[in-house]
Amino acid sequence: MTSILIRGATLPDGSTTDLLVENGVVAERGAGLSRAGARTIAADGLVALPGLVDLHTHLREPGFEQSETVLTGTRAAAAGGFTAVHAMANTSPVADTAGVVEQVASLGAQHGYATVRPIGAVTQGLAGERLAEIGAMALSRAAVRVFSDDGKCVHDALLMRRALEYVSTFDGVVAQHAQEPRLTEGAQMNEGALSSELGLAGWPAVAEEAIIARDVLLADAVGARLHVCHVSTAGSVEVVRWAKARGIRVTAEVTPHHLLLTEDSARGYDARFKVNPPLRRDEDVHALRAALVDGTIDIVATDHAPHPVETKECAWQEASFGMVGLESALSVVQAAMVDTGLLGWADVARVLSKAPAEIGRLGGYDAPFEPGSPAHLTLVDPAAHSVFAVSSLHGKGVNSPYLGRELPGRVVATIHGGVPTVLDGELRPAEEVSRG
Repeated sequence: MTSILIRGATLPDGSTTDLLVENGVVAERGAGLSRAGARTIAADGLVALPGLVDLHTHLREPGFEQSETVLTGTRAAAAGGFTAVHAMANTSPVADTAGVVEQVASLGAQHGYATVRPIGAVTQGLAGERLAEIGAMALSRAAVRVFSDDGKCVHDALLMRRALEYVSTFDGVVAQHAQEPRLTEGAQMNEGALSSELGLAGWPAVAEEAIIARDVLLADAVGARLHVCHVSTAGSVEVVRWAKARGIRVTAEVTPHHLLLTEDSARGYDARFKVNPPLRRDEDVHALRAALVDGTIDIVATDHAPHPVETKECAWQEASFGMVGLESALSVVQAAMVDTGLLGWADVARVLSKAPAEIGRLGGYDAPFEPGSPAHLTLVDPAAHSVFAVSSLHGKGVNSPYLGRELPGRVVATIHGGVPTVLDGELRPAEEVSRG
């Protein structure tokens, strides 16, 4: 494995240092480091971040390889600066058994672009009727710690309580897709004056808020960990804030697109902006940003959701919900939170790396720049600006809402376990990554 010498990188705390990576770990940190034969990266002006960790990725394999595979999805992740992703369970077959989650984890290890941690389903087949093999998945080689029916809500209160009780026995967490199904039948976009104007069925905020309110009470009752996926409304923020003030073990995520885009994007009926939960009001965007700043919302997660072109380039009502987001996530967070002065780079490291790793019980991200730590690193040029284009995407999906939009920041290098997956802003070939 080649040694890597990073010269003059700016750490999230603003200090500048050299980093020597050898044998998959940070071997040395300090000024004026040298190593004969090492690959040298000149990092003047670059910010060194711990490798990014996504707690909410749809890799689609097995079963929907026309949309994405573990290989193409982790290539997209590496291009976006991610070194670990948590793969959602809504595959075919559903990731509700030890065999399926082990298959997904094995594919990630085989390809090498990022660590792949499978998320196990809460219910069999995502049907919401019987609990999945939660214990078997937790004890499998994949060591699953996050369970979710994402794409669907665990709407049965008794099943949700049982799932929370079960995961509490091994420090797991249930990640809830908060969507009351009866209140969102046929819903197409945020409910309000604009949905009426556009003639699209409205998606009420209370459909999300009611489920979160129920579930934080259930989590409190059984002493379990609850994670709320893709919080999108100001009301949801208030429920989570109330729960945290009471000491309830709840964490929450926001997507990059909910930090930047609003329901006004639907005006052109461009289905690239059709997502679940829907884009909300400007007031919601500002509430989500404030909640990320004050810690009510713990992390940013992409909800990367690739789809075939034909399911997005069609009438809004027939289009699939979802956006790709791995390659653009860091730039969007910089645009919405860093360049606006709301967050610093140390905060970015927390919400896009340390905190998601902690929620998912993924080791190796506690002290990313200390000697002996696994070398999961991302180098970003915050001064760069470019127009986001199809060529910026490295997975199968091209359903990005940012195509044609200028975004800040550029991932210059991604290092996963000591192996560079991106150098000089370019993905390395699969054969070089898989063998290091």
